[in-house]
Amino acid sequence: MDNITPKEIADEEMINQAFQELLNDYLHTKHRKRVEIITKAFNFANQAHKGIKRRSGEPYIMHPIAVAQIVCNEIGLGSTSICAALLHDVVEDTDYTVEDIENIFGPKIAQIVDGLTKISGGIFGDRASAQAENFKKLLLTMSNDIRVILIKIADRLHNMRTLGSMLPNKQYKIAGETLYIYAPLANRLGLYKIKTELENLARIYSVEEGKTITFLDLMRRGIQEKYQLGEKDSE
Repeated sequence: MDNITPKEIADEEMINQAFQELLNDYLHTKHRKRVEIITKAFNFANQAHKGIKRRSGEPYIMHPIAVAQIVCNEIGLGSTSICAALLHDVVEDTDYTVEDIENIFGPKIAQIVDGLTKISGGIFGDRASAQAENFKKLLLTMSNDIRVILIKIADRLHNMRTLGSMLPNKQYKIAGETLYIYAPLANRLGLYKIKTELENLARIYSVEEGKTITFLDLMRRGIQEKYQLGEKDSE
């Protein structure tokens, strides 16, 4: 305990406060009060991401908590989705597997986390040849559970809210994906306030060297990244 630094203590307090705010918000909803499973998911994700920082410098777990807050407060989903939001990067970013998630949290949460992991990569990388409209249809139909898409939109919304800490070329690409994929998806699903915020945030970052990003620009960048052409950014 003596080796804990003041920064680590401050980070722990910030994490616990953010999670308590999430729990308080959840307890004010009309959903069944399944606090135990949400707390279990938080503790698991917090341990899995321990010591990892976001590019902004804050503890990584603050991102899943923020996504869970969006899922709860702005989309109105319940405990299963909140748990999946807290766990959404565990399989992608740590050594835990979908099977581990299923063993600990059950098949419903594991299925959502698995769906989120499968669509977590950049849209314009491996799928650079897909047209935007076809990919939107794919996203809506590929999952047996629409909550996968809703949580992914929440994930993108928080990433857009914190995009200022990313490198400019990353900002440009992520903003373009948001404008051409996620904002229309949010609109399709009736999330009109989120759709507007995504568009507004995307437009801040979707201009590079005086030129507004186009879908063809994104396709070109996706192909360059897939085959490692041109400059590689160091995130």
